Amino acid sequence: MIEQQRRSLPIASGGGRLSNREDLCPSLQKRLVEEVWKNDTLIIVGETGSGKTTQLSQYLYNGGFCQNGGIIGITQPRRVAVVTVAKRVAEERCVELGQQVGYSIRFEDVTSTSTRIKYMTDGLLLREALLDPKLSRYSVIVVDEAHERTVQTDVLLGCLKILDARGFSEYFGGAKAVHVMGWQFPVDILYTAQPETDCLDAALVTIFQIESIEGLVRENLKKLPEANQKLLIYPLFSSLPSEKQMKVFTPALVGFRKENTCDVILATNIAETSVTIPGVKYVIDPGLVKVRSYSPDSGIESLIVVKTSKAQALQRSGRAGREGPGKCYRLYPESRFEGLDDSTVPEIKRCNLSNVILKLSALGVDDIIGFDFMEKPDRMDVIRSLELLYLLGALTDEKKLSDPIGHQMAHLPLEPNDSKALILASQFDCLEEMLIVVSMLPVESIFYVPRDKLEESRTIIKSFSSPEGDDLTLVNVYRASIEFLEKNKTENGNEKAEKNLRKWCKDNFINNRSLKHARDIYNQLENVERMGLKISSCGDDMLPLRRCLAASYFLNAALKQPDGTYR
Repeated sequence: MIEQQRRSLPIASGGGRLSNREDLCPSLQKRLVEEVWKNDTLIIVGETGSGKTTQLSQYLYNGGFCQNGGIIGITQPRRVAVVTVAKRVAEERCVELGQQVGYSIRFEDVTSTSTRIKYMTDGLLLREALLDPKLSRYSVIVVDEAHERTVQTDVLLGCLKILDARGFSEYFGGAKAVHVMGWQFPVDILYTAQPETDCLDAALVTIFQIESIEGLVRENLKKLPEANQKLLIYPLFSSLPSEKQMKVFTPALVGFRKENTCDVILATNIAETSVTIPGVKYVIDPGLVKVRSYSPDSGIESLIVVKTSKAQALQRSGRAGREGPGKCYRLYPESRFEGLDDSTVPEIKRCNLSNVILKLSALGVDDIIGFDFMEKPDRMDVIRSLELLYLLGALTDEKKLSDPIGHQMAHLPLEPNDSKALILASQFDCLEEMLIVVSMLPVESIFYVPRDKLEESRTIIKSFSSPEGDDLTLVNVYRASIEFLEKNKTENGNEKAEKNLRKWCKDNFINNRSLKHARDIYNQLENVERMGLKISSCGDDMLPLRRCLAASYFLNAALKQPDGTYR
């Protein structure tokens, strides 16, 4: 069955051509491999549904690119795509995941010494380049979904260009291009007559309108009224743990309405590209997206809601046509679609550049302003980020990476402020507590307050609160949960202890999913000891921890003004 699906993909059936319209039939696979052998740089433009993401790596492997022990590295901008594609390729090759085919994402490495096809996030490959600037382990690097223009992808392309200057006369102009056609089933686009003021309500109404119509059809055709009463709902977003992200790709439970898929997937733009979720026939597009936005003046990076671009809207509608005809319900008028920007502003133009600059400095790039980005960031944004790194002690007066602090910060998979906090905490004997803070800060809100239990929840949450700040409150929550868990493990074993911890979280109005995410991050960060950092605890004396926080996040300090505002 899997082999039949592979052979039916356009990339396997000769659906391609060179940019000069030279025919690539009948053996596109053979010609693709030949072009990679002949060209230092090759651009492959693969349309939706062409099969490029899963098949190209296997063609290169079969074509001999791993004969001398080299690895074929394929980068993806999103974790969920890395995991799902690697699993699919391993399944197609009938090998155990982590052996011939593996993957690496932040805080999770499923590879071995025998891995030859390796999927990873682009940020992870950049970190590998810090240890091996020539990426000598790799025989081929495939940068997939490069059109998304994430900041990590842009930096990675710039670094690869330094490795292979011959391949680019201009950024892409001097490289040969191959076009692989895709098979996209027709998708009907439906617009609203007027703009929707409440996108959440409009999306909810549209979902149940679709379900109601399908339910009526089934009731008449199959006479199975019980099939219309069950609904599976799965969220899909980037901070969701990997095992929960994977649930949208598994077959639905027996007795539920659809076969081989779930009913309703509530997804962010994580589902726009890279992955094919089986069975999707309908897409509801509110026309909005959350994007990273950085204000150099305030030093604050936030997620803001903006309109999608035309390219994003087309990607979203395409999700409904991967396996059969579908429909896309756009919750805005057609006139608004025509007024959208053609493409999304590259992330490098709207994000904090300090981490990017830190990584480039570690790679030996001294002239950051002159670095050959595909699209140059604002000069003042670069200067402000350089100033921040200088103030944190990561850069010298000569804009070189400082030793050891700068090098340590560059190798930690964290933002510069967080990295500096860990380094200082090691010196002040409070690294155990700082690891907790750094692990708890990125997760969703650790507390939840049900409307029907306002007073009870506030009383219990107050028992964890520290008058010395929210960071110390997070330490209290984490410590209490670990103490409870370890005690339960001794009495009941691991499995029962985890179950009891979930109940403990519920009783204490703590978000168990967020707590588990923080524990996963903490466990991964514990390996900082190999960088020379010393893990020790300050016990109940939190003064050293507070000092380290102040010394690391000083640019976030604000002074209360006479009128009550902060500056």
